[in-house]
Amino acid sequence: MDLMPILSTLRRHKTAASLIVIEIALTSAIVCNALHLISTRLAVLNNNTGVAEAELVVMGVRGTVQGSNAEELTAQDLAALRAVPGVKSVAVLNQVVYGQNSSNSGIRLNPQATSDRVSAANYYVGEDALATLGLKLVEGRDFKPEEYVSGAAFDRQERPSLGQVIINQALANKLWPGETAVGKTVYALGDAPTTVVGVVDQLPHPYPARRADERPYSMMFPVRPTFRGATYLLRTDPAQRDPVIRAATAALEPIDPTRIVSEGRTLSEMRSRYYAQDRAMVWLMGGVIVALMVVTAFGIVGLASFWVQQRTRMIGTRRALGATRAQIRGYFQLENFMLTSAGIVLGLAGALGLSLWLMRLYEMPRLPLVWLPVAALALWALGQLAVLAPARRAAALPPVQALRS
Repeated sequence: MDLMPILSTLRRHKTAASLIVIEIALTSAIVCNALHLISTRLAVLNNNTGVAEAELVVMGVRGTVQGSNAEELTAQDLAALRAVPGVKSVAVLNQVVYGQNSSNSGIRLNPQATSDRVSAANYYVGEDALATLGLKLVEGRDFKPEEYVSGAAFDRQERPSLGQVIINQALANKLWPGETAVGKTVYALGDAPTTVVGVVDQLPHPYPARRADERPYSMMFPVRPTFRGATYLLRTDPAQRDPVIRAATAALEPIDPTRIVSEGRTLSEMRSRYYAQDRAMVWLMGGVIVALMVVTAFGIVGLASFWVQQRTRMIGTRRALGATRAQIRGYFQLENFMLTSAGIVLGLAGALGLSLWLMRLYEMPRLPLVWLPVAALALWALGQLAVLAPARRAAALPPVQALRS
């Protein structure tokens, strides 16, 4: 019964009605995509690398004298670090997740292939790397002691080649979908064949990706890096990380006073810095959503309050003819629902268009359709809450006072 009077009123106030519809449409379009951005960033922030991040401490040493025996000093460093109280295991790696450098190479199944290379991160690791990182073998084995080669000897080779490699599950699935990877031959460093001896569940790229399909492949080679251009990784109890950093620094400094021992860092701190922009994006998008919803709510409240003042005599007439307070409230709530619905329909279409534009411009993933009903329900609820106070004021007007006005 209220539908025709509402439509008649809206036709007489086209400008005000159109403005609120446009405001709701813009809000719904932006909110949908902002929710999508927040969900993608939260997925990145909660990404599990498979590494025992909470237990790891990163130590670095920089040499200032070129003539020093890097291999001998590295061996002394590792022995000193293993003797530090609270240290469970120690490994030396050429790169570490969330670090400042990244070594990559192409891996092939055919030595003559030129276009079928798969890019993967190269980890050169010494003994105990799997145990220190906390990686889980799903196939095969760890490197044997006799399979490790020194970093200096490896660097001197004109065509570097290694007999064994451990790869992550993502790379194994890429190269041999549905098959076992252990025992297969690949060509990763030069033209010499390399045998896959193990597969780990996860091995993150040094620069973890912001998308699931970006930089997922990594591999490990049994090359003992020296302290020059490498990193010491210490695994300890999370509660002992700070004391371990101080003790590890004190243990490394006397070995060679000409070197500079960099300040130890926990991998958790490195992760926090690495994802700082993603956290800022989440807060920014959350702020945008809140601001838009607040502005839209004030717009609805202002328009509804204005219309209550304009329709005082109509309210009094309806009350005098027997309309209840609930019917008066329902009138304004139905009117708001119609306006909100029109804005939502336009806004959801705009949300899809905005998503396509963002996909082309910034290579963002497509907006999942699940966010459309989420935004619609949120705006419908917002509209009903915003109009509730003006509707209650309208319903509370005494019929005689409303007719006099």
